[in-house]
Amino acid sequence: FLMLPHFRLFFSSPAKETMGRENQSSMSEFLLLGLPIQPEQKGVFFALFLGVYLATVLGNLLILLVIRLDPHLHTPMYFFLSHLAFTDITFSSVTTPKMLMNMQTQSQSISYAGCISQVYFFLMLGCLDSFLLTSMAYDRYVAICHPLHYITIMSQSLCFLLVIVSWVLSSASAILHTLLLAHLSFCGDNLLPHFFCDLATLLKLSTSDTTVNELFILTVGVVVITLPFACILVSYGCIGATILRVPSTKGLYKALSTCGSHLSVVALYYGTIIGLYFFPSSNNSNDKDVIVAILYTLITPMLNPFIYSLRNQDMKGALGNILSRGTFS
Repeated sequence: FLMLPHFRLFFSSPAKETMGRENQSSMSEFLLLGLPIQPEQKGVFFALFLGVYLATVLGNLLILLVIRLDPHLHTPMYFFLSHLAFTDITFSSVTTPKMLMNMQTQSQSISYAGCISQVYFFLMLGCLDSFLLTSMAYDRYVAICHPLHYITIMSQSLCFLLVIVSWVLSSASAILHTLLLAHLSFCGDNLLPHFFCDLATLLKLSTSDTTVNELFILTVGVVVITLPFACILVSYGCIGATILRVPSTKGLYKALSTCGSHLSVVALYYGTIIGLYFFPSSNNSNDKDVIVAILYTLITPMLNPFIYSLRNQDMKGALGNILSRGTFS
C-alpha cells in the first residue's frame, strides 16, 4: 500500500508529466492573504508584531552575548542554549520581515523561488529547534541523574557531535520536503490563506497527487517531533524520579531551578505544535492555524530569552556581572 504513490509517479504518462512541468513553471508567484485582521487594525498589529520581532532578535542576541562574555557559562547546557538562541533569531526572521512588509504595502506576492526557499528554511530551523531541545534535556538528565560522571559524559566532542547531527538531520529533512514540493504542479488559484508559505497550505493548493508528500510528512514528523518529544519526556521522568530521592530541600530546589527554564520552553514549543497538527482546524477555516502559527513563529522565540533570563539564576548572575563591569568601566 505504501508503494502505490511511488508507482503512480513512475508510471504516469509522458503527456501528464509534460503538462505538470508546464503548469509548475507557469506559476511564477503566490499571493499571501496574511493575517485574519481588519484593514483598519493593520497599523496596530504592525506596531505590535514589529515590537515582538525586535524583542526576539535583541533578547536572543543578548543571550548569545552573555554566554560569550561570561566564562562561567561555557558549559554544555549554555552551549546548546546559544545555538537555540541563534536558531530562534533565524527562525523568526524567515517569516516575520516578509509578513511585516506585506502589512505595510499593497503587494502581497512572493515569488515561486522565494516561497520554496521559505519552506526549506522554516522546516529546517523548526526541526533544529526540536533536536536542540532534546539535547538540552539529555544534558539535564546527565547532570542530575549522573552528576559524578557529568564531565566525562558531556564532553566537548559529544556536544559538538550532537549539534552537528542536529544540523545534518534538520537540513536533510527540509531538503527532501522541498524537493518533493518542487515536483508538484500549481495551476489556477495562487492565493495562500496564510502569512507565509506553509507546507500544509501549499499541499492543499497543489493540483498534483500529494500522497507521497503527506506520507513523508507523517514519517518525518515521527522522527523529528514525536521521537525527540518522547526522549524529553523520558529524560524528565528519570529526573523526576531522581529528584524525589533527594533528601534535602536545598538539593530539590537546585535541581528544579536548573530544569524549570528548559521545561517552560519545551511546553511552549511542543504545546503550539500539538495544538496545530494534532488538533487541526476544518478545511473551511484557516484562522486558527494562522493564529497558532503566529505563536510558534513569533511569540515563542520572543519568550525564550525572558524565560531563561528571569527563571535561570546563572543567566541573571552573569548578566548582572556584565552590567556591573560595564558600569565600573
